[in-house]
Amino acid sequence: MKTIRKAGITCCSNGQPPAVKEELEQLGRVLREGGIEPVFGEHLFAGETVFPGTRQERARELMDFYRDPSVDAVFDISGGNLANEILDELDYRVIRAAGKPFFGYSDLTSVINTLLTMAGQQSVLYQVRNLVGEDGETQRKNFFSFLKGESRALLEFPYTFLQGSRAEGVLVGGNMRCLLKLAGTPYFPETEGRLLFLEGLRGNVPAMTALLSQLRQMGVFDRAAGVILGTFTQMEEEKSRPSVEELLLGMAPQSLPILKTSSVGHAPDSKALLIGDYYCF
Repeated sequence: MKTIRKAGITCCSNGQPPAVKEELEQLGRVLREGGIEPVFGEHLFAGETVFPGTRQERARELMDFYRDPSVDAVFDISGGNLANEILDELDYRVIRAAGKPFFGYSDLTSVINTLLTMAGQQSVLYQVRNLVGEDGETQRKNFFSFLKGESRALLEFPYTFLQGSRAEGVLVGGNMRCLLKLAGTPYFPETEGRLLFLEGLRGNVPAMTALLSQLRQMGVFDRAAGVILGTFTQMEEEKSRPSVEELLLGMAPQSLPILKTSSVGHAPDSKALLIGDYYCF
């Protein structure tokens, strides 16, 4: 990871409510204390509708950060449902040439995997608002140590093999619902020989069954080198049965390595993943 001295703050998905303004001000202070100058975009907050700007405005703001040579990275602070709306408006040749890391999670899964598919660009599956969340002290220590090349604690997470004993490959994926927005488009990531990470926030057993079935019917589980399950917040809080693990084991080939971690997902203490990087377990 190259040195990040200035970062563009974007909102490619749902506009943020006014109540978040104080949190973002705090985030700005934390970034500055860590040696990163934040440049907040103009299209961050929802107005009369959930949109923080038109798709063209949000895409233009993102591209402006990629074109600005003084900006070293992009931190997206949003989530929701709107991120895939901007994909057709981006200039992937500019993004590839800029080589700047993009940080985001949840609905930004659609952007992150598109950047890999269309621009060969690695991204960080991580919500930078965790720096001022419930686990902020630990997150700040790990985040800035990672950026300085001093520690990889931000990326290190415990896991258990549910099936198989070894898995390796380039990592793709993120939030399962948001990843599947890319199905049938040129933006869906290549899964042949790759590791697929999946997590979810909301969704009960029928909803997760439907999404996993779609991946199965697309042949993803037949092509992938392995699947890593993160947290599935609603199902795990409700102690749903069958669990996501049980659902996947009932659909995947027995030869497919399957791992589970409880350290990557929507929780404020979540670890980060490098989408597009090579992992070996």
